[in-house]
Amino acid sequence: MQKIAVLVSGGGTNLQALLDAESAGRLPGGKIVLVIASNPTAYALERAKAAGIEGIVVRKKDYNTQQEFDSAMLNALLSRGIGVIVLAGYLSLLGDPVVKAYPQRIINIHPSLIPSFCGAGYYGLRVHQAALDYGVKVTGATVHYVNEIYDNGKILLQKAVEVQEGDTPETLQRRVMEQAEWQILPQAAAMVCERLNQEQKEEAQG
Repeated sequence: MQKIAVLVSGGGTNLQALLDAESAGRLPGGKIVLVIASNPTAYALERAKAAGIEGIVVRKKDYNTQQEFDSAMLNALLSRGIGVIVLAGYLSLLGDPVVKAYPQRIINIHPSLIPSFCGAGYYGLRVHQAALDYGVKVTGATVHYVNEIYDNGKILLQKAVEVQEGDTPETLQRRVMEQAEWQILPQAAAMVCERLNQEQKEEAQG
């Protein structure tokens, strides 16, 4: 069983989708045990509390250097035996030490079909505004492994969503969340947990 940490920055709708999936038995190889927020006012912390899950704040500006921040983040994860990290609307870039400590164990959800509308600066409504400005007819969401570059890791799952006439960034964001993000993020988390559990089983058998 993999212990999962979910990293958040805002409302935590994707965290809720993960919690709902776990309750429904759709996360059989993993258990969410920790929520780490990048700011103390993130509503996601309330969701964690309601679900009886430990929620903590690890905020970049509370540390003098990137190194200190990375160290605090790693300590929070390793001390709780975390095996899988899910970035669910987490707006900070994880430092090299964290990424190296969790190879192929960190996943992120991005609200577009990568490689479109991704990379530094593309987050939240900005992604959907860019899709509308460009005039694409199909957008969607992508779950990918995390490396040291924004939205650059190997893709795990993608789901397409149609852009409708008269869409605003807000209506498009909602549809992408409901039809894509909330479905493929729990699915991808389950896939990663299953893979790691299988690898550990094979290792144990020698």
